[in-house]
Amino acid sequence: MPTARTGSLDVGPLIVVLSSVGLLLAGVGPDPPPDASRAVQRVAADAMRSLVVVGFEDRQGARGGVGSGFVVDPGGLVATNLHVIGEARPVFVQLADGRHLDVVAIEASDRRLDLALVRVAADNLPALKLADSDRLKQGQPVIALGNPFGLDRSVVQGIVSALRPFDGQRMIQIAMPIEPGNSGGPLLDLAGQVQGIVTLKSAFGPNLAFAVPVNQLKGLIERPNPIPMSRWLTIGVIDPDRWHVDAGGHWRQRAGRIIVEGGTGTASLLVARDGPPQPPFELAVTVRLDDTDGAAGLAFGCEGDQSHYAFYPTGTLLRLTRVDGPDPTRWQILDQRQSAHHEPGDWNRLKVQVAPNRIACFVNGQLLLETGLDRQTAGGVGLVAFGPTAAQFRNFTVGQRLAVPAVAAAAAAQINEVLERVSDSGPLSEQWVGALLRHAQESQIVLGAQVRALRRRAEQLHRLQEAVHKAHIREQLVAVLAAPEDRIDLFHAALLIAAMDNPEVDIGFYRRQIDRMADQIRATLPADAGEPARLAALNHHLFADEGYHGSRTIYYHRSNSYINEMLDDREGLPITLSVLYIELARGIGLNVVGAALPGHFMVRHVPAGADPDDVGQVELIDVFDAGRRMSRAQAAERVLDQTGGQLRDEHLAPATKAAIIVRMLRNLMRVAEGQAAHERMLDYLDAIVAIEPDSGQDRFVRAMLLVQSGRFDRALQDIDWLMQRRPPGIDPQQLQQIHEAVRELAGRHGAPAGQEGAASGSD
Repeated sequence: MPTARTGSLDVGPLIVVLSSVGLLLAGVGPDPPPDASRAVQRVAADAMRSLVVVGFEDRQGARGGVGSGFVVDPGGLVATNLHVIGEARPVFVQLADGRHLDVVAIEASDRRLDLALVRVAADNLPALKLADSDRLKQGQPVIALGNPFGLDRSVVQGIVSALRPFDGQRMIQIAMPIEPGNSGGPLLDLAGQVQGIVTLKSAFGPNLAFAVPVNQLKGLIERPNPIPMSRWLTIGVIDPDRWHVDAGGHWRQRAGRIIVEGGTGTASLLVARDGPPQPPFELAVTVRLDDTDGAAGLAFGCEGDQSHYAFYPTGTLLRLTRVDGPDPTRWQILDQRQSAHHEPGDWNRLKVQVAPNRIACFVNGQLLLETGLDRQTAGGVGLVAFGPTAAQFRNFTVGQRLAVPAVAAAAAAQINEVLERVSDSGPLSEQWVGALLRHAQESQIVLGAQVRALRRRAEQLHRLQEAVHKAHIREQLVAVLAAPEDRIDLFHAALLIAAMDNPEVDIGFYRRQIDRMADQIRATLPADAGEPARLAALNHHLFADEGYHGSRTIYYHRSNSYINEMLDDREGLPITLSVLYIELARGIGLNVVGAALPGHFMVRHVPAGADPDDVGQVELIDVFDAGRRMSRAQAAERVLDQTGGQLRDEHLAPATKAAIIVRMLRNLMRVAEGQAAHERMLDYLDAIVAIEPDSGQDRFVRAMLLVQSGRFDRALQDIDWLMQRRPPGIDPQQLQQIHEAVRELAGRHGAPAGQEGAASGSD
C-alpha cells in the first residue's frame, strides 16, 4: 500500500521508505562479471515486437490482473503461464502495436508446467524463434522481457544460475530481478531465441527466479487441445449461486477448497451471496498462504464500491485493515500484531465476531484483538486476497454463534494420561492408539495442540541457538579487526564470515591449509629470491599449479563469497580471490594490498621501501583474471566501461582490512535468497554495524528491515541513534515521522523502546 494509517497516525512516509530499502541495497552487491554482454539492447529491441500483455477483464469490463506473453506463431498463437490467464475469466491480449484482441480459444494448457497457449484472431504476427533449452548452460547470460507491476515492455538482464528440479519439474534457475507481471514473458539468449518462459520469483530473494524450459512448451505446441472460450469460462468456476466475484482475482473451487492465485490487483474479493445476519454475528475460515509474504483472509462489511474490512495474516503478522475502495492510498491499517498461536505457512483458523461498531478477531481459537469501529459493519461477508497472493481457504462459516471444538475435562484427563506414557522414540504402541481411540475426535484436538506447541518450542530454541552463534561471531570479528592494521589477520576474519552462516566451518583446518600453500611456494624459491621472483612464484602456484580462477559460471552464488568454499572449489569472486592472494603474499614476504575499484576488486604489490599511499604510478593485479597486470589507464577504462564513473586516487589507496570484510558482507547481503533472505540480510547488517558503528546508512537500512519484520523496539534503537547523530544523507524531518510511526506500532504490540537493550549485540 503506498499510504497506510495506524489509527489516526499517518505512516505513509514509513511505507515509502520501506519500499526504497531495495534501492538502497542495490549498490551493495557483488561486482558484475567483467564479461557481461553488450548485446542486450539489440536483442531487446528485436524481441519487443513479439512481446504481448496478457490479462483478464473484471466484471465491469476493465483490465484486471496482467502478465506477459509472446507470439510463437504468426497465425495468432501466444505463449504465457497458465496462472496468468487464470480460470473463468475472459482473457485478452494487447499486441506491441497497441491492438487489443480477445482470446478466442485456449489452444493448450498444462497445469503441472504452468503453461498455456492462447489464440487470437490475427495474422502475420512477429513470432520469436524457439531455442533448444537442453543445450542451455550454467552461467549463460539471458534476458527477460515482461510487464512487471503492469509497466508494459520492460527488459532485465541476468544469468542462468542452475538447471534444477523444482516441484518435480526441470526448471531454469535465473539470477535476475523478476516481479509480478513478468510471468509468462520470454527468457531469451543473446541470439534472441527463447530458452524459457518466466514463471515465478523467490519470496525474499530479489535476484532469484525460475523459468520453464522452452522445450516443454514445444510439447504443447505439437499436441494442441483447443478449448473455445465459451467452454473455458466454465472450468473451475466458483459456484455462482453461493459466491460473487468482486474486484477481480482468479478464484476457483477444487476438492472442497476455494483457491485464489495470481491476481495482480490491489484487492480481490469473493463475496457470499447470502447476506450475513444482523450484528452480532461471527464468521470464520481456515486459510493457508502458499507464500507467507502474501495476504489473504476474511472480509466483512463489504459494500458495492469495493469497501470492506479485512482480517488476514501476512508474513508473521495478523492485520486488520479498512479498505476504502480500490485506491490503496485511502486504506487504513487499524491494527496489526504477532501471535504465538499463528502458524505462518500452515493452516490457520481465523474468526471475527462482529457487533455494532465493535469487532473481535481470533486466530486458532485465541483472541488477538478487540477494537471499536467508526462506521457500521453492515454489508456482505466473504474472502479477500491482496496483490499476487496465492492462498487456499476451507470451512468458511457464518452464524450468530459459531461452535468451537472443545474437549471435555474428563476426556482431556484420560488423553493426557495416555500421552504421558508416550516415549520419544521407538515404535508406536498399539495400546496408546487403542486408548486414544476411545476419544478419537478429542485426541486429534489435543494432539494437534501439543504438536504445534512443541514445534514452536523447537523453532524458538533453534533461533536462539543461531542468535547466540552469530552474536559470538560478531564479537570475534570486532576483536580481530580492532588490532593495528598491520597485525589484523584478514584471512581469519574472512573465515569468520563463512562461519557466520555455517557453524561447521573448521577455521583451524583452513588456517593450516593456507600455511601449507605458503610453505609450498617458499619451497620453490632460492634463498636470495627477490620480490619479482616471489611474485611470479605466487602467480604460478596459485593459477597454474592449483587452478584457482574467477567464477564465471555461477558468478552470483553465495559460495563465491565464502573463503572456505572458494578454497575448496578454487573458484570465487574478485574479492575472495584477492583475500587469498594477499594472505599468501604475506606468507612469502610480499606486501600486497587491496584496491577497492568500483565494480571490480583488485590488488597491487607495494615493493619494499615504497609508500603504499603513493598512487601516482601503480600497477594493479587482477586476481580474478589469473593475476593479469593492469596499468592505471587500463583500470580507468575498466571502471568507465563497467560503472560509467571515473577512477579516482582513493580507489587505488590500500583498502583497510575492515573495509574488505565489510565489502564481503555487502556482497552476501545482495545475493541473499530464499525464505531466509530477510534474516540473512539483517545478520550481515548487524555485523557491518558492529564493525562500522558510525555508518548512518547501514543503521537506517537495518531499522527499516527491522520494522518490516515487526521488531519495532530494535528498530527504535537505530532510529534514536540516527536522530541524535544526524548523519548526512538522511532527512531529519522524514526520520521524525518514521520515529513517531514506529513508536506507535511498538506501543500497539506492547514492545516499548529499548526493551531489548544490548541484546542485539550489534554495537
